[in-house]
Amino acid sequence: MNNSKVFLIVLLVAVLAACESTGDQRSTLTAEERGAATEGGSPARSFGAGGTTTSDMDALDDLQSLFSERVIYFDYDSNEVRPEYYAIVEAHAIFLSANQNVKVLLEGHADKRGSREYNLALGESRSQSVAQQMRLLGVINSQMRLVSYGEERCVDEDHTEEAHRQNRRVEITY
Repeated sequence: MNNSKVFLIVLLVAVLAACESTGDQRSTLTAEERGAATEGGSPARSFGAGGTTTSDMDALDDLQSLFSERVIYFDYDSNEVRPEYYAIVEAHAIFLSANQNVKVLLEGHADKRGSREYNLALGESRSQSVAQQMRLLGVINSQMRLVSYGEERCVDEDHTEEAHRQNRRVEITY
């Protein structure tokens, strides 16, 4: 497939993802979690001028923190964020919208089924879906960078269903 066809496929998938209904995304964070997200108790690394402290970044390693969760998994051949991941996306979005000097990379991935071009488009569509939810929660476009690795950066190279499940993801990277 030539580059112009790949571009058109990626563009079409991105447009469809942008037009897709996001459904009912009610707030799933408790008042305490919201306070932690907006009072500097959440993780991030600043790529610009100050505002984020070392203790903020320590929360990335706190396994009890919702902010330590940075992987969103997807169903087969889907770009729809599953309801069990709404709280994770929301937690990161609240932090980012309160700290506009912080930037995030949304890395889209796919399993090895399908063509390379299709998987690149699917990874892009998945990262777009997470970005769209974050936008709805107040994150500005300039804070997010999206990239698709398709099937190129698998966490599990096996061809089992569990391996495929682990590879269908978006990683939130600060």
